[in-house]
Amino acid sequence: MSAPVAAAGVTDNALQSAHGGKGPATLADIRRAGREAFASLPMPGRDDERWRFSDVRSLSLDGFAPAGAPSTADASRLVRGSALTADAEATLVFVDGHCVSHPALSAVLVKAGVVFAPIEDVVRERPELLRDEALRHPALLGGAKMLALQRAWFGSGYVLHVPDDVELTKPLSVVHWALAEGSASFPHALIRVGARARAAVHEWRLGAQPDLRTLSVSATDLHAGPGAKIERLSVQNWGSAAQSFEIDTVTAEAAAEVTSVNAAVGARRARLENVVRLQGEGADVRLLGITVATGEQEFDQRTLQVHAAPGARSDLLFKNALLDRARTVFSGLIKVEPGAQRTDAYQTNRNLLLSPEAEADSLPGLEIEANDVKCSHGATTGQISPEELFYLLARGIPLAAAQELLAQGFLEEVLTRIGDAGAADAVRGMLRAKFHS
Repeated sequence: MSAPVAAAGVTDNALQSAHGGKGPATLADIRRAGREAFASLPMPGRDDERWRFSDVRSLSLDGFAPAGAPSTADASRLVRGSALTADAEATLVFVDGHCVSHPALSAVLVKAGVVFAPIEDVVRERPELLRDEALRHPALLGGAKMLALQRAWFGSGYVLHVPDDVELTKPLSVVHWALAEGSASFPHALIRVGARARAAVHEWRLGAQPDLRTLSVSATDLHAGPGAKIERLSVQNWGSAAQSFEIDTVTAEAAAEVTSVNAAVGARRARLENVVRLQGEGADVRLLGITVATGEQEFDQRTLQVHAAPGARSDLLFKNALLDRARTVFSGLIKVEPGAQRTDAYQTNRNLLLSPEAEADSLPGLEIEANDVKCSHGATTGQISPEELFYLLARGIPLAAAQELLAQGFLEEVLTRIGDAGAADAVRGMLRAKFHS
């Protein structure tokens, strides 16, 4: 049986009493600032350019509330179902925002100073890790109201701290489960990888039932130190009636390499905001996105690539396959600040329409304030090539199967760039299931 949902909701009135002054000063300060910001900010409206093409009329936070801790039986069942990366170094499992499985890092990594733990543990044992500048990053792409709400309920999620020169040879895995109908969760990820260190993180957001109505507002602050190398995979596969908001910030220092892959599978509506700041010379950031949208799903993708240092490179590729009456929105901007000479930046959004009723809107853009740069952006939206489809049909392959095969080929360009083969196969399976739902 799923855990009960708390009586207090997540809207303005409930926030007046949520948490109160309970908890360590670090948490209380973050929550107080979040409550104040949430109360002062308006809900997104149709006249807000940063929400252009989004269905803001259906946006509502009513009827959602944090859920209580799951039963032991439910927690055990979901922990067993969280083995999505077979060779993970350690796996953290959350159910409705409650940590039900703590990682067991090797003695070598513990001795090296690696921290991979729930935020609630870090507050007690290493509160200085929460006072990092990462928590000060604003939401620049329209999600300020949602980020304020997330911080008002701050306390769930995890911290990954990898000291300088430490290399993790296996990925770390984090699994978030939504279990209770009407539940709201507000996970936060603080990822800091030191100079010349290396780490990979796989994060999975899953619905315990296929049609759960839930709310998730998550935030990620990822900081790559000089010469660091980070690979991050974030997969959203909530229930079909869920609302999901992800607000991610990536900061790359000199010569750092970051690969970030976002896969959107579930939810009725899901919005991703991803801000990347390349603030060190020679930084290299690759942003990849992939979705299969079906039914009346809406996937809203907003990105900003800020080049603030010379000689840095960023490469963005988002690919969407749409069926039925699904919608996707992509709005991306490459911004090159003065002094960021020798910038090399790319931005590409490609949409494959598998239904005449599907709709894809794309708004790529450039803002360049330096004169020695190489930047390009582009967007394509189209249907399956008639010649390719005829080739498969002529060989006896049914229409639906032919469309699926061609769509899988279209998406493979992103899937092959997931660093872990097992994780890539898990994502393939989730995307493939969308064609048969």
